[in-house]
Amino acid sequence: MSVSDMFIALQGVLTADQDIREEIRREVQALEQTAREILTLLQGVHQGAGFQAIPKKCQKAREHFGTVRTQLASLKTKFPADQYYRFHEHWRFVLQRLVFLAAFVVYLETETLVTREAVAEILGIEADRERGFHLDIEDYLSGVLTLASELARLAVNSVTAGDYSRPLRISTFINELDSGFRLLNLKNDSLRKRYDGLKYDVKKIEEVVYDLSIRGLNKEATGGAGGEK
Repeated sequence: MSVSDMFIALQGVLTADQDIREEIRREVQALEQTAREILTLLQGVHQGAGFQAIPKKCQKAREHFGTVRTQLASLKTKFPADQYYRFHEHWRFVLQRLVFLAAFVVYLETETLVTREAVAEILGIEADRERGFHLDIEDYLSGVLTLASELARLAVNSVTAGDYSRPLRISTFINELDSGFRLLNLKNDSLRKRYDGLKYDVKKIEEVVYDLSIRGLNKEATGGAGGEK
């Protein structure tokens, strides 16, 4: 084979790879749009009478996750099943955002932390990497850390809405989450930086709870006069 033929063959490989990446990008753009729609929907819980609308907003969000499952099913057909991590960078951020959104829905519904397996089921993908397109553990953890920041914001807005018991429950949840992350030996630099932000979320929520205590509103909350879940 001549040098020219060698490079023509190499160009063929490069072109095929570029075609795959372009198809992946199109699918990811559709996923990002759906994620934005879910986020916009859930942001409503922070506004005015949003707390009363939580069940309806969660139900609507779950309907949007049906679209997410369809889009992810299409995405995983665009590249060889054994090359997940070769192209992972393309969908990593949107998948982390979707984990956060799924975790937020589950928290709003049950005030519990969704498992990685449950998120994978919501997204219609695998939890086990050996079974193909799956939810990477670090992507799951990144999404959970985003949830912590969102709950810190929710704690502040709960007080504004007159729901004084919710920040206390959020505080308990976030402290348990922080304790869980302390058990991990995080090697991923990006994930470690995200985890460093958790202590600020903890502090922000502690300040909210302290303010309630100073104003005597924590007694009102624990006495049952606070807002409903």
